[in-house]
Amino acid sequence: MSVAPTSLPQVVSPPLRIAILLNSYRSPFITEIRDSYIRTLSHTPHHLAFFYPAEDATSFPDPALFDLIVIGGGNADPRKRHPWILRVHRFILEVVEKWPGKKMLGICWGHQTICMLFGGGVEDMEGPEMGVTEAKLTLAGSRFMEGGPRKDGLVKLQQHHRRRVGKAPRGFTELLAGNQAFLSHNNAILTFQGHPEKDARAAKVRIRDAARWYGTDMGDQRAVTELVCKMEVQHDGREVWERVFQWAGEKVQMRESTL
Repeated sequence: MSVAPTSLPQVVSPPLRIAILLNSYRSPFITEIRDSYIRTLSHTPHHLAFFYPAEDATSFPDPALFDLIVIGGGNADPRKRHPWILRVHRFILEVVEKWPGKKMLGICWGHQTICMLFGGGVEDMEGPEMGVTEAKLTLAGSRFMEGGPRKDGLVKLQQHHRRRVGKAPRGFTELLAGNQAFLSHNNAILTFQGHPEKDARAAKVRIRDAARWYGTDMGDQRAVTELVCKMEVQHDGREVWERVFQWAGEKVQMRESTL
């Protein structure tokens, strides 16, 4: 799927109020992570508010004040029992219970965490993923993404992870093969393993993870250049966001919820 790097149309009116949870613990890159959202969504009319639950136990949004809650990426294993991780778990479950019509989007760590909370399984990968990669749309995914230039049936997104969803969650439909995206049966929760919010600039900030995760010699200019080129590949993040904004305005099927 190829998308021209043009600004998104205003697809939702009035603008959405979007709460974004940045789930990185003591990360020196937290500002760059936040700014990537701002840059990617700067051409939209939506209002963004950022929260930092890994750093501040009180930094959670009031669901009543937002149209969409984004559970963003993180730098810890979502299976761990650290207090801040458990607080995020409780927040997600509370939103689902007390605000059943609230739209929630999980990205990377958020994708894994939501899947785990609803019966899915998270596992370590044999090798991590960094840079733009392709994922194949399922039949359900093709229906969900209907309306865009997807003749090849693929979605390209930035990836930065070393764990994956190995077991699908209950009450969700797979949108991207390999457990890389899910939609809840009641249309309230959407998740992506890839990063639609991440641009090449943000991806390259974390390039030294290649040394930790892959054992890449950062002095090997050829290896570093290959990785940089992979991070600079054109991807479908903006188009995915456009569909997310449309989805955020769709109704939740309250009677058919299996969550």
